[in-house]
Amino acid sequence: MKLGVSLASVHVVDDHASGAQWLIERARVCAEAGLDLLSMGDQHNVPVPYYQNVPMIGRLMAEWPTDRPIGALFLLPLWHPVLAAEQIGTLATMSRVPFVIQTGIGGGESTFAAMGKQLNRRAKDLDESIRVIKALLSGETVHSERFGITGAHISPRPPVGVEWWIGAGAPVALDRAARAGDCWYGSAGLTPESGAAQLAIYLDACERHGRTPHAAVRKDVIVLADGDRARRLGDDLVAAGYRGMPRAAVAYGGVDDVAEQLSVFKDIGFDEVTVRCMTVSQADAIETLALCGEVRAALA
Repeated sequence: MKLGVSLASVHVVDDHASGAQWLIERARVCAEAGLDLLSMGDQHNVPVPYYQNVPMIGRLMAEWPTDRPIGALFLLPLWHPVLAAEQIGTLATMSRVPFVIQTGIGGGESTFAAMGKQLNRRAKDLDESIRVIKALLSGETVHSERFGITGAHISPRPPVGVEWWIGAGAPVALDRAARAGDCWYGSAGLTPESGAAQLAIYLDACERHGRTPHAAVRKDVIVLADGDRARRLGDDLVAAGYRGMPRAAVAYGGVDDVAEQLSVFKDIGFDEVTVRCMTVSQADAIETLALCGEVRAALA
């Protein structure tokens, strides 16, 4: 089982430059720990410091080996597909392996309104955006009535291609992941029970579409040498309603504890796990990411 990382994009700091520096430090530690993937999320119209994925990933590529996968989440219903394809194409030129495009449907009326988008169009927008971006990245000249696109083409394009990780939970979305994606990207809120149920739907859809299944899951974690302290921190966050997630959806403790909690998803049938630090101090986040290298070795 591979273990990658999705770096947290929100850092509530008075000095906004320090949040960017924290991300650079975390990426450097992840590279040294030998993690299999580096990525960042995507969100817009956020009232606290949220470090946007394209400029940050571009900077973090300087800390990341070019022969190891790197990528970013793009909530494509919020993006113009030509702009997204151009950004992806440029980022991909700085890597010697396929760039990982993670995507999902997005949500939030206020977010869509701020970006001039309509929430009730998002499913069909996502499908058409995937079609348009795939064509653009393949070097085609593209037209799209839905987006008002005529004769679009882009360059540069990914020199070694891309991988599509599509986030999904509902059956229709899991079908999209099987039909249009290279990997289903399960949400951080999945428990072993809900993960197994959704994986079964995805596997069935892959069989219908004649696609080879590949499944990854996001997990929020704390890993400290002092496992008791990690458990106290984790218990306090869960008790306070951490992201609305149940205890079974997160993993925390020492290296062996976290490896055991994540191995349940391996046993279910997930091929990869992408971790993110729970809301802890920078020092604890650095220790967590460094020790994730040992968790990775245990899972492998």
